[in-house]
Amino acid sequence: MDLRSDAWIYLYQRRLPQLTGALDKAVRAAMQQAADVAILPRFRSLAAHEISDKGPDDFVTVADNESEAILAESLAALLPDAAIVGEEAAHADPTVLKNLSGLCWIIDPLDGTNNFAAGKPPFGLIVALAYNGETQAGWILDPLTGRFCSTHKGQGAFIEDERITARASGETVPVAAISTIFMDDAERDAVMAHIAPHYQLVDIPRCAAEQYPRLALGQNDVSIFQRTLAWDHAAGVLWLNESGGMAARPDCSPYRVTEQDRPGLIGAASPALWHELAERLNGMNAG
Repeated sequence: MDLRSDAWIYLYQRRLPQLTGALDKAVRAAMQQAADVAILPRFRSLAAHEISDKGPDDFVTVADNESEAILAESLAALLPDAAIVGEEAAHADPTVLKNLSGLCWIIDPLDGTNNFAAGKPPFGLIVALAYNGETQAGWILDPLTGRFCSTHKGQGAFIEDERITARASGETVPVAAISTIFMDDAERDAVMAHIAPHYQLVDIPRCAAEQYPRLALGQNDVSIFQRTLAWDHAAGVLWLNESGGMAARPDCSPYRVTEQDRPGLIGAASPALWHELAERLNGMNAG
């Protein structure tokens, strides 16, 4: 699978099953290795000095850094011309983010770090492959259950080998997981006053690797994300859209990995649920 970028783009964009299947297998192996070596042995056994603050309510652990190193090495070997954009590398050196505009691997080596550091699930690993700002493929691994989600643009969404069709919860009042953590006080108050009364609110998992599957598997109907970092959302947005759900900016524009500083993203189990929430959210903001 050691292809130069021009050959890879030519072949991959034709969606050859043998290429996408081989890529799924190789990426999954890399993610499982990172989980087995760096993450699972440290679950509920982290020492205090192995947890650090990156910012307000934002942790990083030795497992994040070791997992990213394993994934970066493995993924670079698969596609040498693709840049590596890892969450921890970008935190240490923000110039890494300029690589999001080209052919790149995007790595969240341990999504849900706050949960992991507290010794509780959910947490996961997320990898995406993007080209010219658009996600081409994405993979999400839950290392505790082994659930492996994969998607390639135009080819559907899968858990293992089963093609997934997004389904709503079926509740009379739709179920909503609304992340207000990164909203300012005024926006948080507006959401709780104008949006929340129309939904059954449930706790957010603080883990995109868990939230996107919940939107397709009948657990949650809608979700609002304020922060839209590429390593959190690139894979999940494509996976949800390919499943027949919908994820997009509130103005209905598509999510692009190069716009990760732009706030606001809605995910939903169906386009109808998405548009209903977007209309409410845009009406709130217009008012």
